[in-house]
Amino acid sequence: MDTPSLVLASASPRRRRLVSWLGVPVRLAAADTAEDLTLPLGSADLACALAAEKAIAVSADRAAETVLAFDTIVVHAGRVLGKPRDRDDARRMLGELSGGTHDVVTGVAMLPAGAATPDTFAVVTPVAMRSLPAEAIDAWHGGDEVLGCAGAYNIEHHLASVADDQCFHNVAGMPLCHVYAELASGRAGV
Repeated sequence: MDTPSLVLASASPRRRRLVSWLGVPVRLAAADTAEDLTLPLGSADLACALAAEKAIAVSADRAAETVLAFDTIVVHAGRVLGKPRDRDDARRMLGELSGGTHDVVTGVAMLPAGAATPDTFAVVTPVAMRSLPAEAIDAWHGGDEVLGCAGAYNIEHHLASVADDQCFHNVAGMPLCHVYAELASGRAGV
């Protein structure tokens, strides 16, 4: 893969770590956009629309670079869960997800330098949440990450699992193999 000029539109420490694994130079620029989870779209389209908004917002200052943006949502029982509003909302989400299954949907937006519209795609990963007794919810609830993760959890802390043929990194916020394949294909303008 040629050395691209990429900008990661994210403040997420997990995404910043994951993008470094691509082995390409990346600049960082946080995207400050509203995440309207009430848009009347299917979950994949919603995640892509939210990621596209971030890419477009960051590209205004980075027109000569390809912008890479993501948005991750959790879909449980037909409802979309984003990041919790507060710790009470986080506790509610964890209780709702405990012992069941849900989907994690990450929208990916790649906005090539000079383009007006990003290319988007979504990756959906089925997730099994382990049963979380009250003390496990309390322990996770007391940490720093609970408010920064869709569904109020981070899969890297072993609260949930995915099947061997599914994308673990998608649940962490970036479908790494899918992104690499897209960048390597040249379709993203890099």
